[in-house]
Amino acid sequence: MTRWSVYVVAIAVCWLLAPQRCPAPLIYTPGEGLRYERVGEPSWRRTRAKDQLEVAQAAFAAKDYGLALRAARHTIHQWRHTDYAAEAQYLMARCYEARGQTEKAFKAYQQIVERYPQLDKFDEITRHQFAIANRHLAGKGFRIWGVVPWFRSMAKTIEMYEQIVKNGRYSDLAPKAQMNIAAAHENKKILWARAPDYAEAARAYELAADRYNDRPVGADALFKAGEAHARQAKTAEYDQSVAGLAIATFSDFSILHPDDSRVPDAQRHIVNLKTEQARGSLRIARFYEKQGRWQGALIYYNEVLLKNPTSAYADEARQRIDAIKHRTAD
Repeated sequence: MTRWSVYVVAIAVCWLLAPQRCPAPLIYTPGEGLRYERVGEPSWRRTRAKDQLEVAQAAFAAKDYGLALRAARHTIHQWRHTDYAAEAQYLMARCYEARGQTEKAFKAYQQIVERYPQLDKFDEITRHQFAIANRHLAGKGFRIWGVVPWFRSMAKTIEMYEQIVKNGRYSDLAPKAQMNIAAAHENKKILWARAPDYAEAARAYELAADRYNDRPVGADALFKAGEAHARQAKTAEYDQSVAGLAIATFSDFSILHPDDSRVPDAQRHIVNLKTEQARGSLRIARFYEKQGRWQGALIYYNEVLLKNPTSAYADEARQRIDAIKHRTAD
């Protein structure tokens, strides 16, 4: 290598190692993506918390949610323990919600409750969180890593409602959130059964009925708990104990709320459920009879008569009881 070649290589290395100014560095911000930003202090940054928050608020009003998020996030980072940081956190949540990033919005609202309890916006925050959970209950899907669209999830939706209840068990929206937990369970499919989770729905309704018995929602919750048990009973072929739970729930409803317009419906449910119990006992009795287990068959045929003596199932039970008695006597 010649002397001039050595000089050229040395100069090139020094030039590469020297700090260079980038006219437009590429910046990545979680939740915002990539953006270009000029070298030096960004034009939207301020030296006072109040001024920085005003930049964020102005950007939000102009629907420039990307700038509003950056300005609000900088306010929190620089002045974390001030009231301006609390307002900036609230503004971040509003930006995420406006952009349809519901999971990020819900979490951002929750951080206000946990980190900035001094901010007097609890009722407003609860309304926003409740509205977000309702969107997912109605079918809005969630996102993987907050980015990739994915299917809806009643389990995650339930977690949102549970957080709302946990934040304020006796707030104005807590009873509705508890009722929607039950509704989400009814929308959720049990994988092995491919049927709604009526058992969990009934438990959620019963909790609402017990916790908010002094509010109008208490009666509604108790009636819906009976309906959930009744729907579950229809899926049970040989275990009719769930029908018994439904009958007990509708009976409690009729006693505790005698003036409710749904009492006649509750009574009709009880009659139908007793018929359902009779049907279940009849199926079991038939099974025992086919196996030649006469004593077991007689027990369950008699249960048909006890549970609903006026049903069509009772007529068949009487005939089979007589036939088994004649057979065993012979």
